[in-house]
Amino acid sequence: MAEETKKVEETVEETATPQVEATTEAVPVEKKEFDWFAYENDGYSESEVAELDTVYEQSLSSVEEKTVVDGTIIQLSDTEAIVSIGYKSEGVIAINEFRYNPDLKVGDTVEVFIESLEDKNGQLVLSHRTARVHRAWQKVNEVLKTGEVITGFVKCRTKGGLIVDVFGLEAFLPGSQIDVKPIRDYDVYVGKNMEFKVVKINHEFKNVVVSHKALIEAELEEQKKVIIGGLEKGQVLEGTVKNITSYGVFIDLGGVDGLIHITDLSWGRVGHPEEIVKLDEKINVVILDFDNDKKRIALGLKQLQPHPWDNLSADLKVGDKVKGKVIILADYGAFVEIAEGVEGLIHVSEMSWSQHLRTAQNFLKVGDEVEAQILTLDREERKMSLGMKQLMPDPWENIEEKYPIDSKHKAIVRNFTNFGVFVELEEGVDGLIHISDLSWQKKIKHPSEFCKVGDEMEVIVLELDRDNRKIALGHKQLEENPWDVFENTFAEGSVHQGTIIDAKKDKVTIVSLPYGVEGVCPKKHLRKADGSTAQMDETLDFKVIEFNKDAKKIVVSHLRTFEEGEDKPTTTKSSKKGGSKSSAAVSANNKSNEKSTLGDIDALAALKSEMEGKK
Repeated sequence: MAEETKKVEETVEETATPQVEATTEAVPVEKKEFDWFAYENDGYSESEVAELDTVYEQSLSSVEEKTVVDGTIIQLSDTEAIVSIGYKSEGVIAINEFRYNPDLKVGDTVEVFIESLEDKNGQLVLSHRTARVHRAWQKVNEVLKTGEVITGFVKCRTKGGLIVDVFGLEAFLPGSQIDVKPIRDYDVYVGKNMEFKVVKINHEFKNVVVSHKALIEAELEEQKKVIIGGLEKGQVLEGTVKNITSYGVFIDLGGVDGLIHITDLSWGRVGHPEEIVKLDEKINVVILDFDNDKKRIALGLKQLQPHPWDNLSADLKVGDKVKGKVIILADYGAFVEIAEGVEGLIHVSEMSWSQHLRTAQNFLKVGDEVEAQILTLDREERKMSLGMKQLMPDPWENIEEKYPIDSKHKAIVRNFTNFGVFVELEEGVDGLIHISDLSWQKKIKHPSEFCKVGDEMEVIVLELDRDNRKIALGHKQLEENPWDVFENTFAEGSVHQGTIIDAKKDKVTIVSLPYGVEGVCPKKHLRKADGSTAQMDETLDFKVIEFNKDAKKIVVSHLRTFEEGEDKPTTTKSSKKGGSKSSAAVSANNKSNEKSTLGDIDALAALKSEMEGKK
């Protein structure tokens, strides 16, 4: 290099030194500056290089980062693909981005996304996968607007549908959008190419929803118009069971669906449509009704068979015995099927002679075989009522013999009313004890004060009405009226020891007297000899100032025991008054009733014992 520089300098000196000829006059020579740029660029001047750069730049493709362009495969290896996009350098793309295309070869045109025109190594960075995603979103947005039919590959099954590859995107195909008929096995579609329509795009979550059903519906819509246009009521068609629900069955009539309601499947009772038909089963159906506007078709299956009531024996009449099976139970009764499609109702009141309110479940259960009597029969309305109790003896048939007047029986308390107690003598025979016939002594405001439901009670028959099935019963009549005895024991003027048990009343106070009898004492008659007033639970002597046998009322006074200035009779003396008669009456009553059941009878027994002891 030094030698070359020396030669150049020498050449320059030689050029710069003028040569003077002897014979001529010296001519001045123009000095020329050395072109270093041309020397460094193979003799090309700066202007020539600029011109060549312009030509070269024009020969390259105009590309920008973050855009999708087409490139050409110029070289392939097991791991990489070299792609040229017409830029000054090529890009390298991993071969796994082309795994969907096993036939990729040199010279193929592929779409690529320019990640960067030059990385830190000066290399062009391209991505085929990203390009496919960008192009795919552009395409799906376009086909959503245009409604174009596209083809996709079903990759796998997922919850509620299938995953489909569309333009390199994963789209969702709901199970309800696979076909117009319900699909029970999604797996048969996996690995297949299918045609779809894009029906929804969620840009926020990058979700695409496609539908295959939409393509079929468009074709079926025209078929429906043709099919419905040719329908007639009463027409019988063959169809396929498409879907079964709890309320009916959907039938495919060859492009249009009809519904058989559960009540039109069979003349008999149907618990669930699956009892009658099966999925994909071919059956004949009859058209009951249809709606051109709403495209609804009502179908029937049972109408293809004669009504069971039409086959019912003409000899069957009211009063005949029939056998059947309980198919439905309700609180008010049971439906019994005596033949397929022929039912009768046994009302709960016809199940037993008992008059107590119950439900049918107390007597029967579904599936029971029963025998009953026909009570009513209406062939036109196709209704029948049945009875079970009519096949059992009527307890009122010989009621006079079983329950004559004044006969004594035991009964069970069933329920109360404000006016009395209903008791059951036997199944189907009830009687009423009026509240006034419960006790001689106690004033009862409500029967629940005297007894409770389920109690066993002794009764006596007072009245009997066979025609109206009514029996009047009594309880107090089982014992002698103690007020006949009390009339002498608590005679007016007699004095007895009593205890104040209720002093809260405004004008009167309740006083407990011997033998369980209660008397009333006016407030002014509670004054004692010292001027004070008797208080609650205080025991004093009281004089009877009024005795009303009919009203069962005894009025007493403490004031009268000292106010009148008479000698106060002793309780014993007053109690003995009429004692012989009382003792005889009580004794006679106890002889006629060996077992006492109520407290008032016990009180009379105590009265008898006391008086006999004093004798």
